[in-house]
Amino acid sequence: MGLFNRLVAKVRGTSTASALDWSEIEAELLASDLGPSLVSELIIAAKKMRGDDAEEAIREILRTKFSQKSRALTQGSGLHIVLVVGVNGTGKTTSVAKLATYLHADKRSVVLGAADTFRAAAVAQLTTWGERIGVETISGKEGAEPASVAFDSAKRALDVNAEYLLIDTAGRLHNKSALMDELGKVKRVVEKVAPVSEVLLVIDATTGQNGLAQAKIFSEAVEVSGLIVTKLDGSARGGVALAIESALDIPIKFIGTGEAAADFAPFDPEKYLEGLLT
Repeated sequence: MGLFNRLVAKVRGTSTASALDWSEIEAELLASDLGPSLVSELIIAAKKMRGDDAEEAIREILRTKFSQKSRALTQGSGLHIVLVVGVNGTGKTTSVAKLATYLHADKRSVVLGAADTFRAAAVAQLTTWGERIGVETISGKEGAEPASVAFDSAKRALDVNAEYLLIDTAGRLHNKSALMDELGKVKRVVEKVAPVSEVLLVIDATTGQNGLAQAKIFSEAVEVSGLIVTKLDGSARGGVALAIESALDIPIKFIGTGEAAADFAPFDPEKYLEGLLT
């Protein structure tokens, strides 16, 4: 990504002054979706820096902006229920499938719950992925109540002694009140069978500050325990990942970098920083 290489060059005094004045660098950082508060803090700190230690100093500042909460997916004995939430178009259903692939490859037993019942394509997509991976997908009739499908999924996962149940929830963001009601109902109904262990929010890195706004709304609707950030590759303005962690203290647990099942991995903050700085 190389987001900060011009800032580092400016602090070191190796940049061309006319091409790299502070306002231009600030505009560039804002365009990367870091957000105004974080950019302002970085610019103020950078102006006080001197010499060749600039890169490490900036790296240390950025490290403090990451959440200190665990990035590991919940583990241990019994069934772990993971609700995957997010607006339509972020890659939510695909992320559920990729997470199932990741867990299945790690020899974990998985059941999928296709509770995004308002999109027949989502149910069909998840069912196809499940068949491809070799895991069971629980679904209802088209337009079925999402909470009902989630409940049936939880019962089935418990019956087959699965380690993980991944539930794909409806991605409609029509208004905050309806979102809270819908997600709250799914969670309450599922917990009649077993507790929800995780709520993972899927954010598309290319949506920029809109992704941060989505994270805030979902955090108010349901207790989000972690993020899956999709499209976090060289072409994405990936600063939003750091902006969300800094603003909301929600850890990124997984990232998606492409369409293939293999383009999915646990989030590595140091690797991410390396991409921003080189």
